[in-house]
Amino acid sequence: MSELSDYSGPFNPNVNYEHFSRDVLVKLLTLQADYLQKADGLWYVTVKNRVGDDVAFESDMRVWERAHIWELQQTRRLFKMEGHDIATLLKALQVSPLLRAWKCRYELRNPNHGIWTVLHCPSLAGLEKEGEGRERRICHVWETRHIRFVADFFNPKIEVKALKLPPRKSKDDICCQWEFKLEP
Repeated sequence: MSELSDYSGPFNPNVNYEHFSRDVLVKLLTLQADYLQKADGLWYVTVKNRVGDDVAFESDMRVWERAHIWELQQTRRLFKMEGHDIATLLKALQVSPLLRAWKCRYELRNPNHGIWTVLHCPSLAGLEKEGEGRERRICHVWETRHIRFVADFFNPKIEVKALKLPPRKSKDDICCQWEFKLEP
């Protein structure tokens, strides 16, 4: 069977992902990342509306910390990433299934210094559209804790600094920017 570029033909009882082209699988991965992002947002807002933002915020942090440990372990194993340095941290961000829905730029200035720039973040776009100002709490508190948590997974000695956080001056501005440093 040749690689399928879609599933518009007849039903095949034996079809599976291995039958589809690389292009379709990359699009599916992006779709799944977007779905996960939306499910998380809907979950958060549902909990917030039922029991308040504080409970939703803390619950979301606990869920994502547990989920990200699993994701980082699996990603590290799948891609055979062995290091405890800035390059390994940036590589893990590059291949994170969740970040597939984001647009990012990764810069390794030297083995001990890297910059991660988020150009498009579906979460921030949703928060800005919502208009309640929650991006300050999510981006300044949640993301700062979360990025620290991810860095610690690779090496607790990695310094993390937010260079740019919302609010943005315009929709064309970057969403956020993070600096990672490791003293030799």
